[in-house]
Amino acid sequence: MIGYTMVGTNDLEKAVVFYDQLLGQLGAQRFLENDRFVAWSTGEKTPGFSVTLPYNDDPATVGNGSMIALAMETPAQVDALYAKAIELGASDEGAPGSREMPGFYAGYFRDLDGNKLNVFCFTQTA
Repeated sequence: MIGYTMVGTNDLEKAVVFYDQLLGQLGAQRFLENDRFVAWSTGEKTPGFSVTLPYNDDPATVGNGSMIALAMETPAQVDALYAKAIELGASDEGAPGSREMPGFYAGYFRDLDGNKLNVFCFTQTA
């Protein structure tokens, strides 16, 4: 159902370096870009993730309660992507681990602009 997601940035060059490395771990590659935004995807028929300079030229800000979640297959993949984000300068918002919902394993971080992301997997099916 989701076609793509987009987060704002105030430093496109810095954000692109961050996401090239982070999303590259998932096999994602750039598929659209111009001087205002870059978008990555793992394939032609999969949702994309993009970062943009706001089109109204106001500063990019983060949404309170907004978050983008990246689905993984295993807890090890969650751990690895979370660790990569922190290595690249992201800030911790909750280290990987099991959460209150049974079978939900997740780690939370904020990117260089303060956008909140989550990497998660289900360790058991309902």
